[in-house]
Amino acid sequence: MAKNHNWMNFKTEQHGKVYHGYQRLYDGIDASAAIAFIVGSALFFSEATMVAGTWLFLFGSVFFGVRPVVHLVRDFHMARLPTPGAGGDD
Repeated sequence: MAKNHNWMNFKTEQHGKVYHGYQRLYDGIDASAAIAFIVGSALFFSEATMVAGTWLFLFGSVFFGVRPVVHLVRDFHMARLPTPGAGGDD
């Protein structure tokens, strides 16, 4: 059985692994968005780098748009994982 934290009870070890894999992906996207916005903001201080800053703002926005998609994909993936006693083992 997966390590159970008080606030997370997974049905199987596989559920825990899948959940945490998606969480790492989500965190990576979140960090990438933050970095893109911070660097993009700094680039806006100079007219010479404003175009690059604009592109980073666009990338950051795309990252933020992908975040909920990761959650949806995770939820569908988790729902399709086999659970103990779910039947189908006839």
